[in-house]
Amino acid sequence: MTHGYTTGTGTTPDPESTPAYGIPQQRQQERELAPGSAKTAKPGGGGRDRYLDLLRSIALVRVVVYHLFGWAWLSVLFPSMGVMFALAGSLMARSLNRPALGVIKGRLRRLLPPLWAFSAVVLVLMFAMGWNPLKDPDLGGTWWGAAKVFDYLVPFGAPPYPEHLGSESGLLESTWADQAAGPLWYLRAYLWFVIASPLLLWAFRRVPWATLLAPLLLTAVVGTGLVTIPGETGNAVSDFAVYGGCWVLGFAHHEGKLKEVPRYLAVSAATVIMGFGLWWASGHLGPDGWDLNDIPLAQATWSFGIVVILLQYAPSWQELPGRLARFDKLVTLSNNRAVTIYLWHNLLIMATVPIIDQLYNLPFMESDAATSLLDRADTFLMFVLIWPLIAVAILAFGWIEDIAAKRGPRLWPNGVSGGKKNRRRGA
Repeated sequence: MTHGYTTGTGTTPDPESTPAYGIPQQRQQERELAPGSAKTAKPGGGGRDRYLDLLRSIALVRVVVYHLFGWAWLSVLFPSMGVMFALAGSLMARSLNRPALGVIKGRLRRLLPPLWAFSAVVLVLMFAMGWNPLKDPDLGGTWWGAAKVFDYLVPFGAPPYPEHLGSESGLLESTWADQAAGPLWYLRAYLWFVIASPLLLWAFRRVPWATLLAPLLLTAVVGTGLVTIPGETGNAVSDFAVYGGCWVLGFAHHEGKLKEVPRYLAVSAATVIMGFGLWWASGHLGPDGWDLNDIPLAQATWSFGIVVILLQYAPSWQELPGRLARFDKLVTLSNNRAVTIYLWHNLLIMATVPIIDQLYNLPFMESDAATSLLDRADTFLMFVLIWPLIAVAILAFGWIEDIAAKRGPRLWPNGVSGGKKNRRRGA
């Protein structure tokens, strides 16, 4: 028995939307994590902040769980992408104490090699299954159209892929390329935020409130249909607007500006903005109801408010306290392998399906009752299987993140072998 996948409409690969025993897709994508280092900065200081590390780990788990189960309420409970863009913005502001060109080059160096490894696997599979970008009608059948494959190497735009490839009876169902390319939207958004950060930080230091609120106003223009920008340009502008406020909040956190606002005032304002987001969502529900990923203005305002509150109450932890300490190794590992986990998890979710299909061939699964039970449990089984598969991906490809960061390659960097001192320094 083979399970199919539900895909979104349009040409942009979307990381989240309604699932059907497969990887959810969405029109307005949910965005998520900060590529690169597990290092984080305390406002105005150096070193690691384990609270921010914990937020990143929660965001990664939340993304995987959403992609498996597609629960719309998760986009309200914890807006992963807004949180992750805020953390990335804080890291970027910290780095821009150095010359901007060198910082941008360093970010690209850390981002691209893991992408190249993932792209190599995906492109080889697509070519082996018969995709020819020169003959793809969606690319115009021209060399110029085929040149978009370059976005698999440097994600300035959306990488191309065939909407259907292979067959439903094959090892991978026919929309696997669409599903696999889903996470790559984030790398495009992250890349453009990195390039824009020197100018954004310059503006923030001079007109902080205007720079902070400008992305929300832009979302109100391009994310509500008031102004429509067609194609991938429109998707890129919408991404920039929806998560730009969170990125600049990361600046405010690093610069200490957020703490200058009285907590009661910051939380009150954030609550009003979040309330507006939910009100707007209530009148603009998408095909998946309260999934904020389908409602750009609601996503932008809700994420903005949540990030304000999370950063206003942010403790400066050099160690995870109390019962959270039991998760120290997992938090360290997930931060050191954030890019690997994010890039590969969609493809790995699909890989669970042929594994589960083999269970139907077992002798004791021949009865209708057993088959029915397995049908009902397959999403749970996917949830169980995805984590060991992610572990395999970490072992197979995670070390590339170390090479990209000019560190010695490590198979399982959970902070144990290097000791506490190395873990704190992000070694």
